[in-house]
Amino acid sequence: MYVRYLEFLVLACIPGFVHAQSATQDCRAPRLNNGYLVPEEDTYNHDSKLTYSCDKGRKPAVEGWWATSTCHNGKWSPEPQCIDEKDCLAPNIPNAKYTENQSGWYEDGHTIRIRCNEGYVPKGRRVTTKCINGNWSSVLICEKSIHACSEPPQVPHAVIILQGFQDFFAPDTKLQYECEDGYTVEGAGNHKYVFCLSGNWTEGPVCSKVTELGAGLGGSAETGTGGTQTPPAGSGTQPEGGAAFCVLDPAIWNNYKLSKVEYIKEGEPKHIPCNWDGYFSLFQCINGELLYYTCCHVRDRERNLCP
Repeated sequence: MYVRYLEFLVLACIPGFVHAQSATQDCRAPRLNNGYLVPEEDTYNHDSKLTYSCDKGRKPAVEGWWATSTCHNGKWSPEPQCIDEKDCLAPNIPNAKYTENQSGWYEDGHTIRIRCNEGYVPKGRRVTTKCINGNWSSVLICEKSIHACSEPPQVPHAVIILQGFQDFFAPDTKLQYECEDGYTVEGAGNHKYVFCLSGNWTEGPVCSKVTELGAGLGGSAETGTGGTQTPPAGSGTQPEGGAAFCVLDPAIWNNYKLSKVEYIKEGEPKHIPCNWDGYFSLFQCINGELLYYTCCHVRDRERNLCP
């Protein structure tokens, strides 16, 4: 028993034995119907190549009237195959998706339907093509949408968070800026969203150094102002009866369509239009502080995706 154990250890440590265990495998000659191989052999070494072609009325399942295949550790890549010359190879359509056959080819008469990637649209609104006598009936193209946007504008002292760099963004994309420490966006806290609308980005933020608000403003730019603020000349009318209220000053909240100072009563919800068409933000005065939500499109509000 002791001798046999030593014998096993000796065999396991011999370099040649280990090499035999990890040796690559040769390939058997592939079975090719309706075609022929060059050179034609019983076995092929690992990494060796062969060339094949097909009989009349057939063609390789790859581009061209002849093709090559490589032996890789006992398997051929790609597998040599001859198909009917009326069949079609898989079309190459950049920026599009469609249901692909595992075989890599499609029978004569087969129709495929594409779906363009986000930010792309089908040229001429064509989304289907049919295999007819070895060719596709039309060349499908997915082109950039005219409503897509290039990279968003660079803002000093700010970065875009939660999104890696891209030079192309689909319509309705929302991106979030964040100011560096010690800077803030006036009237919108320390972050700001921009939207890709009709091929352009909505107005980006301006990150300014944090400073204390001057006398008479009270509160903060982020949460609004309590009801003791002295309204500027030409502003709106304060609520009557001494009711508590918050103030929306267009000089501070300059990302909204405000023609005058707006007074919001305590507990009152109010939708304020943002600077881009179709977008609104919900404001509410709670305990003398002005709370607000990110600008939201009216369609999303109708679908209850935002308040």
